Amino acid sequence: MNASTLRGGSLLALLALLAAGSAHAAGADLGQAAKQATNWTAIIMFGAFVAGTLWITKWAAAKTKSASDFYTAGGGITGFQNGLAIAGDYMSAASFLGISAAVMATGYDGLIYSIGFLVGWPIITFLMAERLRNLGKFTFADVAGYRFQQGPIRAFAASGTLVVVAFYLIAQMVGAGQLIKLLFGLEYWMAVVIVGALMMIYVLFGGMTATTWVQIIKACLLLAGVTFMAFMVLAQYGFSPEALFAKGVEVRTAIAANTGKTPEEAAKAGLGIMGPGGFIKDPISAISFGMALMFGTAGLPHILMRFFTVPDAKQARKSVLWATTWIGYFYVLIFIIGFGAITLVLTNPEFADVVKGVIHGGAGTANMAAVLVAKSVGGNIFYGFISAVAFATILAVVAGLTLSGASAVSHDLYATVFKKGKADSAAELKVSRITTLALGLIAVVLGIVFEKQNIAFMVSLAFAIAASANFPVLFLSVLWKDCTTRGAVIGGFLGLISSVGLTVVSPSVWEATLGNPAGSALFPYTSPALFSMTIGFVGIWLFSITDKSANAARERAAFPAQQVRSETGFGAAGASGH
Repeated sequence: MNASTLRGGSLLALLALLAAGSAHAAGADLGQAAKQATNWTAIIMFGAFVAGTLWITKWAAAKTKSASDFYTAGGGITGFQNGLAIAGDYMSAASFLGISAAVMATGYDGLIYSIGFLVGWPIITFLMAERLRNLGKFTFADVAGYRFQQGPIRAFAASGTLVVVAFYLIAQMVGAGQLIKLLFGLEYWMAVVIVGALMMIYVLFGGMTATTWVQIIKACLLLAGVTFMAFMVLAQYGFSPEALFAKGVEVRTAIAANTGKTPEEAAKAGLGIMGPGGFIKDPISAISFGMALMFGTAGLPHILMRFFTVPDAKQARKSVLWATTWIGYFYVLIFIIGFGAITLVLTNPEFADVVKGVIHGGAGTANMAAVLVAKSVGGNIFYGFISAVAFATILAVVAGLTLSGASAVSHDLYATVFKKGKADSAAELKVSRITTLALGLIAVVLGIVFEKQNIAFMVSLAFAIAASANFPVLFLSVLWKDCTTRGAVIGGFLGLISSVGLTVVSPSVWEATLGNPAGSALFPYTSPALFSMTIGFVGIWLFSITDKSANAARERAAFPAQQVRSETGFGAAGASGH
């Protein structure tokens, strides 16, 4: 997904993820970007969006009476609505700004990486969505721990969820702060505080109902915006993608020639944007990064949580179908917008140094490529609209992340581990809201602290952790009868710890972020997923097959009943949970 991002110079979304795939992508720092004049059109439009969504939150608050309402909107969201909301979660400003900037910088590679996000969906469609809805109630730990001892498995699941959410949240907060600093002229810390305050209001009062409708509205606005942008870009070239690509090659060739390359070298550099190979330099990194994108999607807690908002497994499958449709459509348009950035932004002296092919404004402004395309094709009003949508996008994603973090603490830890399943709904809801406040404050503080830090690795780490810890436990607990509590917990923690550890000692963190000399990284690859995911799966297998305890025997004996329910839904309740 999610890999998800996303936001630290090459920060917003994909480029942050791309940092997981290549050391050079983990570079620029948005913290150095110049603050620009206040964009009143964007502020007015953003104000209208915020006012509308706060009204939705007020409406949702009246409907949010129980824990089920708060976490899963009472299971009353339709498949079509949930598909749009999942797409809203996935189409972060990250993807919008990051992938278009990636396409502008390296051409075809941007499309390869956007496809990387999509590859995770078949896994969710065929292996996860229906089983999740049939087995779960509020969080993915309900599914992973269906036949296991609740204390240990919930402690692991909450740990994995909170680590993923923390890295995603910090990255989103920094991305939001820098976007508003660049576009609206506000101070960085003010932008971070505004995002934090609004996010807490959405989640505290409206819960999943408000978060879902904010996602749906944002998805519709974003899809409408990118559709108009792509239409207007293609209109400049007679609706011929071939003519657009040819112009892109011509612009990149001219920029290469300006840097002193011979005509042959310049022509080769120009054509280079139509082929792959710019981001990842060796096969191991390519495989590892691809695994993080593919399997990380199926382990992102805020995406998995959305499958509990629908009334039954059929609607869960329909959710994935619609989500895949909208996300696929979005990524195709982003590719067109990225080439539009090459042809319309890099050739416009108002926006860029046309000799060097660099957008004006200092480090981090490459992420503004899509926003400047909007200004090129739609003037200041559309520029304001897209700026506001980009900010609203981050706000909506942050709300979804906070909700999944709050549910991990209140439902998995408080209600199930500490209260042994005897917590009443009101008490659980209170803990969830306290956790939301705590997460919001932590996100704001860390967002301000990390302003000048390259935090691209945090998002790549979120995908790698999800692929290495959450996904193996979820996958094997549902599909392998010999999986036991001991195996799931020890293997899961091995995947969690190894993914964090290997990322810290990789070049993208050890050298690019911590400032150690080049070549000193203890782990040579920038994405740990190939290794840490293997450690997670092997750990679960090894510690499960060697588990001869009485508990293990009972858990294996319970597998057939779990399988019947996961495949048929027999025994799963409807909208109210089970």
